[in-house]
Amino acid sequence: MSFLEYKDYDGLGLAELVKKKEIHPRELVEEAIKKIEMLNPSLNAVINKMYEKGRLAAEKASDDGAFAGVPMLMKDITQEIEGEPLTSGSSSLQSNRAKQDSAFVRKVRETGAIFLGQTNVPEFALMGITEPAHYGPTRNPWNENHTPGGSSGGSAAAVASGMVPIAGANDGGGSIRIPASYCGLFGMKPTRGRTPVGPSFGRHWQGASVDHILTKSVRDSAAMLDELAVNEKGAAFLAPPYKGSYLEEVGISLEKGRRIAFSVRSPIGTEVDPECKEAVYKTAKLLEEMGHHVEEVDAPVNGKKIANSYLTLYFGEVAATLASLEDTLGRRARFGDVEPTTWLLGLIGKATSAEDFVLGLREWDRAAYQMEEFHETYDFYITPTTAFPPAKIGELEPGPTERMAIQIVGRSGMGGVLKKIGIVDQLAEKSLMRTPFTQLANLTGQPAMSVPMHMTENGLPCGVQFMAAKGKEDILFRLAGQLEQTSQWISLK
Repeated sequence: MSFLEYKDYDGLGLAELVKKKEIHPRELVEEAIKKIEMLNPSLNAVINKMYEKGRLAAEKASDDGAFAGVPMLMKDITQEIEGEPLTSGSSSLQSNRAKQDSAFVRKVRETGAIFLGQTNVPEFALMGITEPAHYGPTRNPWNENHTPGGSSGGSAAAVASGMVPIAGANDGGGSIRIPASYCGLFGMKPTRGRTPVGPSFGRHWQGASVDHILTKSVRDSAAMLDELAVNEKGAAFLAPPYKGSYLEEVGISLEKGRRIAFSVRSPIGTEVDPECKEAVYKTAKLLEEMGHHVEEVDAPVNGKKIANSYLTLYFGEVAATLASLEDTLGRRARFGDVEPTTWLLGLIGKATSAEDFVLGLREWDRAAYQMEEFHETYDFYITPTTAFPPAKIGELEPGPTERMAIQIVGRSGMGGVLKKIGIVDQLAEKSLMRTPFTQLANLTGQPAMSVPMHMTENGLPCGVQFMAAKGKEDILFRLAGQLEQTSQWISLK
């Protein structure tokens, strides 16, 4: 198999070659290693290489499993691989080694996929860009001056560049969909509770975060979800049962006449780039041509309350993460152990009351009921995946004045003061201004996907987000399968 042919196959396509004995897994592994070695020096997508383990696994591989012999990468947070580092993008966890495979990793292993390494993430997966201080920035294969998004930016860059056809990802506020949008990939965030979270956790981010993969093709995502879907007894949440095959759904045409709502307005009232609006308008027109009823309607939730409740979770989880570093460091975490912005977020989390946290969770539940009622009328809700195309590398770094303020506040521990003087509200707007659309599905538990439906004038992909009612990944995959066959779909080939 030639170099170019490897890049043109999706995961299922490569697995089919293995099953037909047209290629051996060792050949696929060597091709993937060549691609990583050639591309990673400029993209910085892979931060831990597992080549020898991958080669050994390839020699022992059978042709069983949906992804038999297919090279892939895992994300460097929550996706624990026994014996390998799990640093979560932080210098404070460089000595951390996974004691066992996570349930997610075990299920992926059972598909026959072969792990070749782990991908870059922002520190503790906290940003919609992937620029950790310890590992340096990951770059977008479409334009290396721009970000691939985050927090699954390393995985997205690896798949979009052709290093591997599939890579592990997770999504707690858009971390599958944002990089999918920026890198021209398909990204599905499953329903809360659909994929495994154990055994180290019963929930990730109070159920906001869900693990899955980033892919070039819709069918790879669907096939992997068929393999990952579980009824995990120890988990805090269970998804509505689904007894069919998501892979089969990809090949079934969605019936005409579906009711579809769309909006291009930011739920927090901030600006939306014309390119991101155009992506939605073009897609809405295409859906009308396909025979569906499309109308412009906003979701029935309070966008600013959703944003604030998401950030309450965000601050609280950062504070808890910093507290848990004591287990690794052997002492309480200090200011210099993590990036200054991370420390600042943790301070705000410490100053957040239990009352605020519970009120935030109640807002999630309120929104979940509102959206379920909304979906009794509309099968899909469409928005831009992001409000702006990919930022340039370093563009979102704090300026000199902000850095000085963060240093002063961080060292003095004035998290409570920040809340009182309104800095938190300013942080909320700045943090979510570029990505205000994705958090809703995380808080309500709904499935949502980003599909590559637009290319900007500057040659950067721009995704469109589709949401459906809880448990309705099947109709999302049906629609995505149809859209994938249209000329509007961005192809990586």
